[in-house]
Amino acid sequence: LGGAPSFLFAMSVSILLLYGATLLVSFTTGLVLAFAVVVMPGIRALPDRDFLRAFQAMDRIIQDNDPRFLLVWVGSVLSLIGAAIVLVPVLDGGLRLLLLGALALYLLGVQLPTFLANVPLNNQLQSLDLAKLDGDAVVAARAQFEGRWVFWNAFRTGCGVLTTGLLLATLVLR
Repeated sequence: LGGAPSFLFAMSVSILLLYGATLLVSFTTGLVLAFAVVVMPGIRALPDRDFLRAFQAMDRIIQDNDPRFLLVWVGSVLSLIGAAIVLVPVLDGGLRLLLLGALALYLLGVQLPTFLANVPLNNQLQSLDLAKLDGDAVVAARAQFEGRWVFWNAFRTGCGVLTTGLLLATLVLR
């Protein structure tokens, strides 16, 4: 019985970590979902230069390392990895698979496309001096950016929604 309180404390902390990871992954998914269903459709109707300028302005907030954004984005990764490290050894087979599936899906389906596709596209767009580009160059810049960015954002949104579902299932079934 001497070990029971410390075991219960460890389980409580690990479950809180899983709740935190679920919350932060949900926030991150909500952010990319908002871009998919509101932001990008909203600015799609803008003329090319205005579209690019609007996206640059929104992305600048992220590029300037807004602490609230960093807390949610980086916190989602760290808390999910932390929850997996702590909980995988103690969860039964099905719950372990749900949590490992959520971790893999989130890292490979949300974070990896973000850093291999969306961020490089954002950086490429940020490097443009729109005031110095002629009309054809602006049209070309938007064509290079918009379709690819929207595709990868839709992909990571779907993966984020599935990840959130797996984490919620893990919490409900534990």
